[in-house]
Amino acid sequence: MVNRVAVKYVVLRKNTRDSMNKFEIRKATLADKGRIWEIIQQAIALRKEQGSRQWQDGYPNEDVVQSDIDKGYGHVVEVAHRIVGYVAIIFDLEPAYDDIDGKWLSNGPYVGIHRLASAQDPHIKGLGTAIMLGVEEIAIDHSVYSIKVDTNFDNGGMLHVFQKLGYQYCGEVHFRGASRKAFEKLLK
Repeated sequence: MVNRVAVKYVVLRKNTRDSMNKFEIRKATLADKGRIWEIIQQAIALRKEQGSRQWQDGYPNEDVVQSDIDKGYGHVVEVAHRIVGYVAIIFDLEPAYDDIDGKWLSNGPYVGIHRLASAQDPHIKGLGTAIMLGVEEIAIDHSVYSIKVDTNFDNGGMLHVFQKLGYQYCGEVHFRGASRKAFEKLLK
């Protein structure tokens, strides 16, 4: 595991004029765990409402959030000092990515992204995109120029974000007995 410095990253959306367009991403702390779990529960409910099977099997759960925080993977997204999003940013290798039905764009170091969730209280349009742009800044700041990510076949929101930001479909990976679409973006 690579130990990373706790740094706050600021992502400004285009046409920013108010604080709702300024997103800060920072490492999660134990004090954030309750709010993170609320946001993940909101995302689980939203996925179910949208007819998705993703996150309907007891994963992710509070133990996963705790593990993310303990390992330094967990990051919160704040707007005006309120936590509105969560993402696990992983500089370690993801074993499931070693066996892809397809081909990655690169074989070097990468940042893996998991458990991206946006609050529904308040719902902020474009937050998923802002989070991914922030992750790109974090990767570049750590001299890592590849981001690898996966999502369920029926997660239209994330599939749209990946397409919008230029992630390329690379094939399928397998988690917990299910196939997932895998994407990569090279940052230089």
